[in-house]
Amino acid sequence: MATTSKQYPQTVKAVQYTGTGGPEVIKLNEVSFPEAKPDEVLIRVEWAGVNFIDTYFRQGIYQLPAVPWTAGQDSAGIVEKLPTDPNVLNDPEYKARKYEVGQKVACIAGTAYAEYITRPWTKVMPIPASIDTRTAAAASLQGLTAITFVEEAYNAQSGDYVLVHAAAGGLGLILCQILKSRGAHVIGSVSTDEKAALAKENGAEFVINYKNEDLIKRVGEITNGQGVHGIYDGVGKTTWEGNFEMIRRKGTIVSIGNASGVVPPFSPLKLGPKNLKLVRPVVGNYLETAAEVTHYYTELWQAIQSGALKIHVYKEYPFTAEGVGAAQTDQASGKTTGKLLIKVANQ
Repeated sequence: MATTSKQYPQTVKAVQYTGTGGPEVIKLNEVSFPEAKPDEVLIRVEWAGVNFIDTYFRQGIYQLPAVPWTAGQDSAGIVEKLPTDPNVLNDPEYKARKYEVGQKVACIAGTAYAEYITRPWTKVMPIPASIDTRTAAAASLQGLTAITFVEEAYNAQSGDYVLVHAAAGGLGLILCQILKSRGAHVIGSVSTDEKAALAKENGAEFVINYKNEDLIKRVGEITNGQGVHGIYDGVGKTTWEGNFEMIRRKGTIVSIGNASGVVPPFSPLKLGPKNLKLVRPVVGNYLETAAEVTHYYTELWQAIQSGALKIHVYKEYPFTAEGVGAAQTDQASGKTTGKLLIKVANQ
C-alpha cells in the first residue's frame, strides 16, 4: 500500500522520565522524530492513558529500559504511514485488518506520551467508526487486561463468587462489568461510599466499603463461609494476607498490581492449606501474536459497541510534565475513579 509524502518535523515533544523518583523526574523533552521500520506503523497520537504501571517505572519498581525514557502505555491516534515490507503486506492477518492512512488506530505502545510513535503492525488495531480515539485510548490497556485476565488468568464462570479489589478504579470498573456479563457474583471492595455506588452501577452485585466494614467478615457472610472462587487484586501489599482468608479451597488469586506497595516475598507452601492457584499475569504476554491482538481487541470493541461495556473517564490532563505528574499523583492518591487520560493533540 502507498504511503504519504508528507513532510514531518525533525523533532517531536515527548514526556519522559529522566531518572527514577518522584514527579520531579518527569520532563517534557524534544526527541528525534521516530522513523518507522519496514514492519511498523507511524501513528500521530491524540490520546494516551494513565496507568499504575507508569508510576511503577518512574519509582523504579520496574526497571526503566533506558534513561531518559518516554512514558505511557496505551494510546490512540491516526495512521500516518503504513509498513513497506512485502512480507507484511502479504500477511493474511495484515490484509484482514484493512489498514489505511488517516485511519483511527489504538495500541499498547510502552512509549505513548509522544506526538508521534511507531509500533509493529501486529500491535496496532484499527478502531471501529462508532468509537472515537478518546474512548479507544481509555479502553485499550485496562480493557484488554480485564478481558485477557478473566479469560486466561482466572476463567470466571457463571455462578462463581469473585472479589475485585479497587472495584471503582479504571480496571476495576471494567472487571466488574465483564465478570457480570459472564454470570459471576461480583463482590467489589472500595474505600468510599461514592466509589461503592459507582461499582454497583457497573456490575458489582455486592460492594464493601472496607473503611466502614470488616472486609473479610463480610465476604464470609456473602459466601456462606466458603470464600470466593477468584480474586483479582491490583492493590498488592495491604490486601495480600487477607486474600488467603477470603479465597475458598481450590480458588485462584490473580495478582494484578502494586497500588499499595509490592507484595512481600512468601513461601509457595502458603498455597498448600487450600490447594490454591496464584497467577501473576502480564497483559502483553497474552497479546504476543497478531491473531491474539486481533481476537482480544475485537472482543473489546464489540463489548463497547453493544453497550455491555461502558468506559468511564475521570479526568483529562494536558500533555505537559506537570499534567502527567498531576495525573499520576491523583491516581496514586486513591481518590480517583475510572480512567485518567492525557490529551496529546487536538483532533
